[in-house]
Parts: sequence; structure tokens; C-alpha cells
Amino acid sequence: MNKAITDGVQLMPPAFAEGLDVWSSGDGTPGSDTYDGAANAAFVPADADFAGCLELQKTEVTQRLRYMGQTPLLPGCYLRVTARVKAISGNFSSVRIAAWAGEAGSHVSGLVEVGPSVNLDTYGEVVEVSAIIGSGVRGGVDMPWGVQPTYGHVGLDLSGATGGVVRIDDLVIEDLTSAFLRDMMAMVDVRDFGALGDGITDDLAAFEAANTAANGRTILVSAGTYLLSDSMEFTERVRFEGTVTMPRAAIFSLTKNYDLPSYIDAFGNEQLAFEKAFQSLFNSAGHESLDLGGRRITIETPMDMQALVPNRTSYSQRRHIANGQFYVTGSSAWEPDEVTSQASYSSSDARTLTGVTNVANIQVGSLVEGNGVGREVYVKSKNDATQEVTLSAGLYDAVGTQTFTFTRFKYLLDFSGFSKLQRFSMSDVELLCNTLASGILLPPAGVIFHLRDSWITRPRDRGITSHGEGCQGMLIDRCQFLTSEASERVQDRTTIVLNTNANDVKLRNNRATQFRHFAVLGGSNNIVMGNHFFQGDAEAAGVRTAGIVVASAYCSTTITGNYVDNCSIEWTNEYEPEPDFTSGFSFSALSIDDNVFLSGNVAPWFAYMVIKPYGTGQFIGGLSVTGNKFRSIDGAIDRVDSVDSSFAPLNTAKGKNILVEGNTFHQVDTPIYNPLIVKHDQNSASATWTVDSQGGLPFGGQARTVESVVATTRLRTSGNQTRWAVPYVELQQGSNGDQLRLQWEEPLHGEVTIRLSMN
Repeated sequence: MNKAITDGVQLMPPAFAEGLDVWSSGDGTPGSDTYDGAANAAFVPADADFAGCLELQKTEVTQRLRYMGQTPLLPGCYLRVTARVKAISGNFSSVRIAAWAGEAGSHVSGLVEVGPSVNLDTYGEVVEVSAIIGSGVRGGVDMPWGVQPTYGHVGLDLSGATGGVVRIDDLVIEDLTSAFLRDMMAMVDVRDFGALGDGITDDLAAFEAANTAANGRTILVSAGTYLLSDSMEFTERVRFEGTVTMPRAAIFSLTKNYDLPSYIDAFGNEQLAFEKAFQSLFNSAGHESLDLGGRRITIETPMDMQALVPNRTSYSQRRHIANGQFYVTGSSAWEPDEVTSQASYSSSDARTLTGVTNVANIQVGSLVEGNGVGREVYVKSKNDATQEVTLSAGLYDAVGTQTFTFTRFKYLLDFSGFSKLQRFSMSDVELLCNTLASGILLPPAGVIFHLRDSWITRPRDRGITSHGEGCQGMLIDRCQFLTSEASERVQDRTTIVLNTNANDVKLRNNRATQFRHFAVLGGSNNIVMGNHFFQGDAEAAGVRTAGIVVASAYCSTTITGNYVDNCSIEWTNEYEPEPDFTSGFSFSALSIDDNVFLSGNVAPWFAYMVIKPYGTGQFIGGLSVTGNKFRSIDGAIDRVDSVDSSFAPLNTAKGKNILVEGNTFHQVDTPIYNPLIVKHDQNSASATWTVDSQGGLPFGGQARTVESVVATTRLRTSGNQTRWAVPYVELQQGSNGDQLRLQWEEPLHGEVTIRLSMN
């Protein structure tokens, strides 16, 4: 701020930045009205020509501005009062320096109290007006006051037509010999280029002109509502005091301050701001990530992400969203849509429903339910003309015609409108679904969707849904999934964290609480590592559901280092349209290694690992279960493995590449091993020893191989004579094939240790 000091007396009034409560719209005397809070006045902290300045709309024939402080006028002192003013919009006016002469609180009348007028005739042109106040009548003194007045309330007048808007720099009062400095602010106001901000007039041209003229300076969008008829790209930083409105398809790009808080300033509505920022993300090479600025975004309706970018049906460049919370509100907009339709299915066209009635009302992304339909089967696409629906997976037992139910959940972020979306990621975000919305619906195709360090909280139905192959190579890392069904019994829960249909999915270091399932995996080559998912309840001897459902027989999947808490790993072939085994690998290529399995207060028949064949003849063709820790608390369980034969039994007469070793068992009645070491003590001499595996082979496996038979005591005849004998072995004995017989040359008794295998 500039200051002038004469004989130790401060002359300069305070800057407008210090407040408008000392600036009067009257004569400046105590009690007169001020501009503080006035509708026609505002402090502008930055202007292209001034430092902080007063923006004033002229509402009176003579608009007065007076400093309410007393500017002293000493005998023999001549003061120059200078003001710099420019017209911004509306009618032009004239400006002059003016003052109120006072003594001891009273007005000194009969004096000249105005200086020469200067007309404002060009918008944005800075006009300097000044006047000299002095005690003597001298040349150049505009207001000779003599010696009676001891002070003045100094300011200016605006005269002429009303309605104009001007900006006034801080007033300067100085000795005639003093100089003043002018501060230049690096700001360009769109109103200086013709923008009206009335919400009706198209201000696009003014915005473009301001952007061109800025040349490194910040662009100011002053208070108002600015209509832009088409897309607008700013190449300089923008500051918003007003807001913008534009067509949905028009793109609004903030290149230098591309972040959600800036878009909220621009549009005023959080959801609309995010939608326009997302639209720009997919239409600008100037930025590859959207910073939400730590803001909570209130979302009132499901967001069709492709509809936000109507000029894009697919996208393959890396794009990222980070650092914010989506907060769902509303009610009816989030209600799922349900349609029932009759349709026919043939296993020869495994992923197609034909002759679908009411097909026009079926929405892509709908969950399909009906007889013979596996879990998490969705509508990938449809053809209204041919009455066909394409499914995300095959149906295990739905051949023929029946009525199916199609339920379309409503997702906070719905990417299903894109034909393909690749390399899209999100981090450090929370989808606070509030039991109203589901979380994310993936596109039907694409690779490397990545969600990390994020939360999906209280989804109504689903956390992440794949209705096609948009989950190919999906990465879910260090995320939290919090249920809305914690108070429900396990068997009554319906929410599912995620499902997949494509290959190469990696779920790492996540945590999920009390859903029906953590993951339903339909593809192969998956890695599930370091996760903690728990699904218990307070029921005595309670039911437990699968934490992970591996829904393909040949899965090539690794499940390692997880904390599997009060739930199981279920391995099925429910996506096979012909689930009976005819050829191939059957249940193969699954590794369950180095996990912690814990359960409490469960029924004794609960098992941590369940194989569920949906057709006959299926067997285990490759399984590794090593290094796991199995423990039950609040009561023992029978065993850690089981076969669910609701549809068909497992063929235990076949099997290979099965390794179960190095695990620990606590409160488990029957541990399992393969190979299995069995000690057999034959008390009475016999030529045939029947050895029972005692249920120690996994999944009801049969004794198909003996690797060794070692005598651990003397082999003796009934006459107590020692024999060095070697038996031959009869495999797969007993009603379950889990016994074997040792045939000796003569009746013997003693003890042997046998290493046998179901391979």
C-alpha cells in the first residue's frame, strides 16, 4: 500500500482490502451508510490493472464514495487526492474527486467540495482523476478551503446515467511533491472481454478472447452465471467467482488447474462437476489423471460413464482418478430393475439365450437367474431384432425353454456403455454406497482395470461386477470392502464383493467383511494373495458360505497367503454348459498354499475347502494344498475338506498331481495328507492285512498308489519266528476304495508304516 506522511501526520486512507465498512455512500460522517455488504459494491482482490480494488455499480444519479476517517488539513498544506477508475460494463459515467469539509464534527458550508470531472468512455481503460485541496487560493488548487476546515472526508463522485459498473483503485493522498506507485495484478476478467454472466447470453466468445489475452495471467470468472454454447478449453489458470452452464456434450477443460475442486467452483454442483471433469479426462491429452482434491462428492443418481463422454464408445489410453469420496444419496433412482422373460437355451450355443420375449426391456448388465443358472451370470449384450441375449458364462443345466429373471442393479460408476475400456485405474477413493447403490460395473471388454488403496462401503448388492471380459487382467490391491449385512445370518446375506469372467485377475492384500462371497472367479490364471475375508455371524453352529468361488474346473489359479476367516474356498464347474466329464483336465491347476484358515462356532461338518462337481465323472487332475494353517475354535470340526455331491459325486477312482502336505491342523478331527503315511499294527498272524487310510486322503480319495511299505517291528509267524518278507499290494479296496491289502507269502503279524497316495 502507498502511504504519504506530512509532518508526521498520516494522510492515506486504508485500502479497500481492509474492509468497506469505513467507506460511506453518503457524506462520510459517522452514522452514514457504508458499502459494507451493499449489493452494488464488492471488493475485487485482484485486477489486471489495479491491486485490490472496489467494484461499484452505479445506482444513483450521483454515486458518492467517501472515506469516513478524518483526513487532516493543516494550514499551508496542499494535498493532492488521486483516484484511478475504469468502466467495466453498463452505462458510462463521469468521475470527479469530492470531499466533505469539516470542523469539530460540523460541516463547513460555502466551500468548493468537488474537483474537475473526467468522462469514462471506454471499457477497461484506466482513467486517472485528481484534485488539489489546500488552504490558500492558488493556481491549480481545485478546492481552496481556507483555514477553517481542519479535516475532510475525502472520496469521489460518479455522475451521469445509472447502471454502469466501475472499478476503483485505492485512493492516494499525497503532498504535491510526492510520487505514487501503481501495482499491477496478473488477472484477466472475462467480463472485460464482453462476458455478461446473465445465464442467457452466450459468453463463449468472451471466454475464448480472455483466454487468448491472458498470456500467462490468471483468468477471473467474476460473479454471475455464464452460458457457454460449446466446448471451452482454458490454457491458463482460472479462478471462479461465478459459475458456468453448458450443454452435456460440450467439453470444459481446465488445462492448468485440472482438479475436481476447480470444477466444483466452475459448476457449483458436485456431481455435475465430476461428470464434466471426467468428460474432459477422456477428451484431453493435457492430463491423464483427475485429482478429486479430497472432496466428498454427493451422487444422487447412477452415473452412466459412457453417456458422460458421448463422443467416445471405447478408450485405450491410461486414465486415472484419485483422492476423494463418492457419497450416495437419494432413493428411487437406485432401485434395481427386474424383468422376467421366457427364453430358450442350448448347450451347443453356450452363451446365448434365444427367442427371448420382452427382450427390449432387458438391460445389459442384468443378473440372470433361473433353473440351471450358476452364480453371477450376467447379460453381456442383447439383440432386440433377433430376440437374443448374450451371457457372460455358460449355464450348467438350462437346456430347453423356461422363464428367466433379469435383475439390473444400479451402480454408482457404470462403465457398461463403453464397448471397450483399457488401462483405467482408481486409487485412494471411497465409494460410500450407503446401502443404496452398488459400486462399479465394468465395461464388457478391456484389460487392466485397476483399483487400489480404496474403499467400497456398504454396497446394496455388488461391489464390482463384470458382465463380460472387462475384467481381463484386473488388479484389485489393498482395498477395503465393508458390508451392510453384518447383522444378517450368513445364509441370509446376498451381497457379493466382486466377480470375474476373464483371465489373469489379481486380488492382493484386500480386506472384505461379512459378504455372501468375497469373489466369484470365472476365468483362469488368477492370483489371490494376502487378502483377509471373513464371513462369520453370531449363530450357534452357524452356516458358512464360500469366501472364494472358483467357478471353472481347470482354473490355473493360485490362492496364497490369505486369511480365510469363517468361510471356505469352493471349487466348481458351474459355468460349463455340459458339466459331465468327457475330455480335458477336469478339476485341475489349483494351488492353495500358505493360508490361514480359521473358523469359530460352526457346525462340525463345516469344511474350509469344498469341491462341487455339477456333472458326473469329474476328478481332481491337479491340486496343491501346502503350508496352510487350519484351526477351529469353539468346537472341533470333522475335517477341512469335503465334496458337495448335490449334483454329482467326485470320481475318486481317478486323479493325479495332488499334493497335500506341510499343513497344520488344530481342532480338526481328521487331518488330510497326500501322500499319506499310515501305521498299521497287525496283532494276529494273517497272510492278508487290510490297511485303512482312516479318511486321511483328501476329498474322499482312494488308495491308488503305495510308495513304500516299511516294517517297523519284527515280522513274525504265529510261532514267533522272524521273517524278512515283502508283500504285494492290492489297491483301492473297501467300499470307498480307501483301503489296501498287503498279501504275504505266509501268515504274519507285526507293524508296518505305509506311504500311500490317491494319485
